[in-house]
Amino acid sequence: MGMISAELVAGTDKRDSRGRRLAGEERRLAVLAAYDRTSLTQRAFAEQEGVRYHTLVTWLTRRRREQVAKVPTPETVRFAEVRMPKPRAGIEIVLPSGIVIRGTDAAALAALIKALQD
Repeated sequence: MGMISAELVAGTDKRDSRGRRLAGEERRLAVLAAYDRTSLTQRAFAEQEGVRYHTLVTWLTRRRREQVAKVPTPETVRFAEVRMPKPRAGIEIVLPSGIVIRGTDAAALAALIKALQD
């Protein structure tokens, strides 16, 4: 039987519990920026950059969701509490001359208007 030689190489890549390589935030942003500038399909671009196709799709989907979350949609309804002053019980009459007459007794106001017209 032949001799087997092996070499242990310490990888600098971070990996998750399943052994998948973890790309840093800088790498992800650089890949997405490069994808924005290319006319390649997602699959061709992923192959060119050495990124798994599904990883690229996940990154693009996450970026789209983050952008949508930042922009309020026009359908967003916002409410604000408005406090109106209590209406006064009474009558307000505006004469054609611009005079405003206010009061609570209709009969007295009618007499006043009649007196002003004479």
